[in-house]
Amino acid sequence: MADDVEFPESEESDKRTVSDGFFEREVYLSASETAAFLRSVADSLEDGDELTISGDDWEIPFAFAEPIEVEVEFSSRRERELELEVEFTERTEGGGIDAA
Repeated sequence: MADDVEFPESEESDKRTVSDGFFEREVYLSASETAAFLRSVADSLEDGDELTISGDDWEIPFAFAEPIEVEVEFSSRRERELELEVEFTERTEGGGIDAA
């Protein structure tokens, strides 16, 4: 079951589906918008192994595999910064073994 997870400023419109190549977006959200977005991602993760992340004019449907990599990085070199990164890998069909 795929769940749609939209950034707070997203509205329904014609969206470009990203399924190949490279795509990157940075958005700046308030603390409450970020919390709502993360809750939506968490709900999608609990509901199944597919989710769709989208913005105003793009969407990325993704079927993911477990485990999910979570990276925590802290730096105080220039300014104090905490970075959280969640990395999903693509789910593949089958178990990688065949019998003939």
